[in-house]
Amino acid sequence: MNENIVMVTEEDRDVAAIGHGRQPTLTGCPWHDVNEMLQSVGLRPTRQRMALGWLLFGKGARHLTAEMLYEEATIAKVPVSLATVYNTLNQLTDAGLLRQVSVDGTKTYFDTNVTSHHHFYLENNHELVDIPDPHLVLQKMPTVPEGYEISRIDMVVRLRKKR
Repeated sequence: MNENIVMVTEEDRDVAAIGHGRQPTLTGCPWHDVNEMLQSVGLRPTRQRMALGWLLFGKGARHLTAEMLYEEATIAKVPVSLATVYNTLNQLTDAGLLRQVSVDGTKTYFDTNVTSHHHFYLENNHELVDIPDPHLVLQKMPTVPEGYEISRIDMVVRLRKKR
């Protein structure tokens, strides 16, 4: 299979276009699809956003830190600063193309899967992985203070190797 082909589901298309009035036309061509994804959420497809988007979305569902993406960009000879990587990740998160997952006060991952799901954090190798059970349910929610509503629930289950 050609490694430049990206499989895109109908759900992926819906997620990329949610609330932005224009459904992107995804073709499986990474550069074209990144361009369409950016434009569908109102972001200008600059060279740096295109290159970082290609690295982010061209390999399927992933969990990356800004430092991990910066390292991939450096290896791919994409001329970007770490600050640009952070800015781009935050812009893509604000636009709904990424989901930010905080593991602790110092480690933030960006998830290309923006659907509602939870995570395992493997402490030994600092890896975030999706919890595969779609039927996982929290049985009792806390009472929300007046004037607030729950916008999202992020459950991170921390795992370590048995001793």
